[in-house]
Amino acid sequence: MFMRLMSSPQSRRAPLDRRFALLACVAAIAAVVVVAGPGAHFALAEPPGAPAQPAERSGPPSFASIVRSVKPAVISVRAKVTETNSEDMSSQDNEHEQRRPPFFRRPPFDRFFRDFGIPNFPDDGSQPRLTLAQGSGFFISADGYVVTNAHVVSDSQSVEIETDDQKTYKAKVVGTDPKTDVALLKVDGRSDLPYVAFADNVPQVGDWVLAVGNPYGLGGTVTAGIVSARGRDIGTSPYDDFIQIDAPVNRGNSGGPAFDESGKVVGVTTAIYSPSGGSVGIGFAIPADTVKSVVAQLKETGAVTRGWIGVQVQPVTEDIANSLGLQKAEGALVDELQPDGPASKAGIKPGDVIQSVTGEQVRDARDLAKKIAGIEPGQTATLKVFRDGSETTVALMVAKMPDRTVTENKPSRERRGGAASLGLRLAPAAAVAGEGTRGVVVTEVDPDGPAAERGVHAGDVILDVAGKAVDNPFEVRDAVEQARSAGKQAVLIRIKSGETARYIAVPLAAG
Repeated sequence: MFMRLMSSPQSRRAPLDRRFALLACVAAIAAVVVVAGPGAHFALAEPPGAPAQPAERSGPPSFASIVRSVKPAVISVRAKVTETNSEDMSSQDNEHEQRRPPFFRRPPFDRFFRDFGIPNFPDDGSQPRLTLAQGSGFFISADGYVVTNAHVVSDSQSVEIETDDQKTYKAKVVGTDPKTDVALLKVDGRSDLPYVAFADNVPQVGDWVLAVGNPYGLGGTVTAGIVSARGRDIGTSPYDDFIQIDAPVNRGNSGGPAFDESGKVVGVTTAIYSPSGGSVGIGFAIPADTVKSVVAQLKETGAVTRGWIGVQVQPVTEDIANSLGLQKAEGALVDELQPDGPASKAGIKPGDVIQSVTGEQVRDARDLAKKIAGIEPGQTATLKVFRDGSETTVALMVAKMPDRTVTENKPSRERRGGAASLGLRLAPAAAVAGEGTRGVVVTEVDPDGPAAERGVHAGDVILDVAGKAVDNPFEVRDAVEQARSAGKQAVLIRIKSGETARYIAVPLAAG
């Protein structure tokens, strides 16, 4: 049996020779097709034994060298905080609810939060308790200055940090700035600590970004992604100007750095949007230029001083721009003035549109707040203002923002449907008990009309129309007709709801 299964070398070689001969023929035919066929531009295959040529990579081959250089400067932050309220929160939402701005507590944005991992210890809430807030941070100097988030260390009794090589140090809070969520810490007694530098250039959408931090207490964690967007406003402050990144960040990443490909800090992670409580690829970082400015003031004085002119403003919509005769929907429309504030004293009026500050164009209401805040109190600012169809210049001395909570520089939020129609019944304010003597009261709104859809309610008071004060319905009618006769598509109305005045642009039908 064994002998029958064996074959001679000649018998084995014959089929193999025939097989190779057939393969050679096929290869020859293929070569003719490649060389002489219609696609004569095709290249011949690489000769046998030639090394394969890998495709070029669009991104860097590895982040390892960057990580090696920056990771020693990134630290974990632990702050002991006294809690006095024990709301029943899940482990996914265990940031102390009382610290969240109201915006964070309103669905569907209640997952738009700054989360730093305070554990939830069940109790009856009757006794204060000491809990541990965990976050991230990074050294910015060899002598121990550390940047982190204000919400990580605010109201802390003590703070300690842990370095990448597992050494622990006590840290003191030099100062915090809740409006930008930046805090500066200091570790004393060292002059040889590893540190990183801030980037000078603003990252572009699509640039690589590398986040390093302490998510869920896992110090030294590195994630990578890109800059997804810039200039994000999530409603936490009038100075919101976040960089949106898709590098995964989670609880405990707050205060950690986001690096560019050169190892420079482009932002400080501060918030995430998450329906689930974990990373879904939408994180927010404070831009490096903002952090540098705030840190410089905290280091010098322990606090941040901002400029203030005493105005409440709102964005200029397309309808408002048309009603005013503006070419573009840009600038900040003045709603109200703080009595005896710098703007009021300088002659700024409700209805003015602030277009520039000291030669710098104002894009919108939020941009105005940032520009004014960046001016040192006591300095003179020159405002270009659009009023009554023409531009004028107003000079004023910027004051220090009051320590109390203020909203004058915060862009006002238009009520739902900021424009309204004149499907209204009106009465002089003097004829309505309790409404004073100025303006025209809205007594009835057609529920099916555009006014109801755009947010006008019975009880609202119309103060002026097209820049003219009105005290009776006839003056409202006349002002509207004058605007229509002038060919305007909308008329600007200043309306007061409760204690808040705002502007709405009413579309005008052809007369």
